[in-house]
Amino acid sequence: MTDSATRHGGALLTACLVAQGVKRVFCIPGESFLAALDGLHDSAIDVVVARQEGGAAMMAEATGKLTGKPGVAFVTRGPGATNASAGVHIAFQDSTPMVLFVGQVASDQRDREAFQEVDYRAMFGPLAKWVAEIDRADRIPEYVSHAFHVARSGRPGPVVLALPEDMLSGPAAGEAVPEAVLPSGKAADDDIREVLSRLNGAENPMVIVGGGGWSAEACTALASFASALDLPVGASFRCQDYLDNRHPNYVGDVGIGINPALAQRVRDADVILSLGARLGEMTTSGYTLLDVPVPRQSLIHIHADPSEIGRVYRPDFAVVAQPGPACIQLAAAATPAPRRPARAKARSEYETWQQLQETPGALKMERVIGHLNDVLPDEAILTNGAGNYSAWLHRYYRYRGWRTQLAPTSGSMGYGLPAAIAAKLQHPERDVICLAGDGCFQMVSQEFGTACEQGANVVVIVSDNGMYGTIRMHQQRHYPLRPSGTSLKNPDFAALAESHGGLGIPVSCDAEFPAALERARSAGVPSIIHLKLDPKALSPKMQLEEVPA
Repeated sequence: MTDSATRHGGALLTACLVAQGVKRVFCIPGESFLAALDGLHDSAIDVVVARQEGGAAMMAEATGKLTGKPGVAFVTRGPGATNASAGVHIAFQDSTPMVLFVGQVASDQRDREAFQEVDYRAMFGPLAKWVAEIDRADRIPEYVSHAFHVARSGRPGPVVLALPEDMLSGPAAGEAVPEAVLPSGKAADDDIREVLSRLNGAENPMVIVGGGGWSAEACTALASFASALDLPVGASFRCQDYLDNRHPNYVGDVGIGINPALAQRVRDADVILSLGARLGEMTTSGYTLLDVPVPRQSLIHIHADPSEIGRVYRPDFAVVAQPGPACIQLAAAATPAPRRPARAKARSEYETWQQLQETPGALKMERVIGHLNDVLPDEAILTNGAGNYSAWLHRYYRYRGWRTQLAPTSGSMGYGLPAAIAAKLQHPERDVICLAGDGCFQMVSQEFGTACEQGANVVVIVSDNGMYGTIRMHQQRHYPLRPSGTSLKNPDFAALAESHGGLGIPVSCDAEFPAALERARSAGVPSIIHLKLDPKALSPKMQLEEVPA
């Protein structure tokens, strides 16, 4: 199938992916896209077979986060597509470039509710930047090129392309289009000067960073820009690796469980620069830190998507630009400003917030995270899904470099393990640590088999308190002493690891964890450290016995 005049659509599709620089795809195989699998057979693209479509899509999303280029997944029609939708939603809310290819019924069977038929434009329309179906094989290069441009341009996000079975298997003439070329994303020079003028004129400014379109170079520039103007920098929800947390201008994460002192500083700021962050629900504490629709603070909003600016909050000054390039421009144009005592005080409040607060039990999550801080190298990648266990991670761990945090701003459970696998395949030389709750892990526990098959030697730390802890916490607040539907009877997670050929280590007290971590990091196989926690420790700030009846 190497002759461009006679090859089938699947082979042409593969050639297009190679032209776009794709090195790895994640999939669950399906009969609806056999020709695409055949096209991948002789290519240099690494095909990673996951255990469930949601896991494959999350691996692709994490790859997009790590590389800045679209992660790619293939799933089959109907049930496969619905399973994969979780990963598409993550990519959308996290502004991650991603392309999902979905098998589709043959074109002569459309609109009959054929086996597993779904209207993907209707299904994925609210979840993706663009959804399309390739009806003609000769248009594969056009559609793929457009998909990779859309996924990366403006506010990055997911694209879904449906592949009718007969289109893929039929003859396809055409040539691959070279890799997508994107605009610079820079702001106008006058806009940069205006932003700097407004920040220099502020008495109590605050910067909140987040969103897509960043790079390691941009994060270095952020450190320089913040230092020059002595600006306090807060990270929006799960964007804590945009600025080294040891940097004197980093003052904490503006997300769930925010430091009350930091929340007050956001409220009291006279000027807020939102650099790439959407200012969504999690970053604004349920839209309470800034008034809707006109904030008390003077808001400067730099965002790549003009439709996002003014969506909730009316800014006093707005710039349509990619936050990464704009930050590089700000750093280049900034001149040193007088030191701000308020910035130093905000940093002091962050360091106070970092001091470990004791929770119940012989094994304490704050001690676990404290040890990770002490022993992991700066380039270690930590992943997590959703659940109260992550509150300890977000509060106490100090991220030291760009893309050392992989976590879903969409709050999707199950993300940590697929993301860790993708990270280890992308960076096999680095430590990759996945933190998961017992409920979170069991949504994707089958992907531990993928890790073992791929030789992705991740370390999974499972926090087992026998419940869906976040929901239990809310129950205690709203319906005290009436738990319902939140208990879990869990397996032996260490034994599960051993059954896959990995390493499993149970840990029941603080003293056992350091040796367990060291053993897992040096094992040479994927590992699960099974933390047996006291269920009374619901969060860093809440214990069951503290809740009134």
